[in-house]
Amino acid sequence: MTTTRTVIRTASVLALGVALGACVSTTPPVKPPVDTTTPAQRMAAVDATAGNDAKELDVQPLRDAGVEDLRVAAKAKRQAGDLAGAAADLDEALKISEGDPSILQERAEIALLQGDWANAETLARKSVALGSKTGPLCRRHWATIEQSQLARGQKENAASAHAQLEGCTVPGIKRY
Repeated sequence: MTTTRTVIRTASVLALGVALGACVSTTPPVKPPVDTTTPAQRMAAVDATAGNDAKELDVQPLRDAGVEDLRVAAKAKRQAGDLAGAAADLDEALKISEGDPSILQERAEIALLQGDWANAETLARKSVALGSKTGPLCRRHWATIEQSQLARGQKENAASAHAQLEGCTVPGIKRY
């Protein structure tokens, strides 16, 4: 009889332990905050960062007339909200002038507006490699990279890209 009581008592203690163990709550996983920044807001951040200083030299290359026509058409389509059409025109321009950093940057900005974060960064990085390391275009490259990384939750990488922006500005010449 005492063995039966011991078995019942042991079983009861185990059942109670299991029941209490089930009551212990674990901390729910912390969900990262949802980024509600729109592609248009990200593009506005690129525009604001790039700026254009009147004292700064901004050299623009001479372009093939066909390439320039495609750029103008892409700009008009972008303003009309036809991002796919703008992307197609810029892709066509890149077939003609594949190493043009400003066309690559314009295409990167269309990708940013389309929410194609990885492509925006890839195009902007290619533009950085081929383009000037100073001036407004340089700032646009790094701001695009920063925004694409922020959109993907890569805050540390975005901070590194943001740090590159300062190196794009060369102090103007002081004239007396």
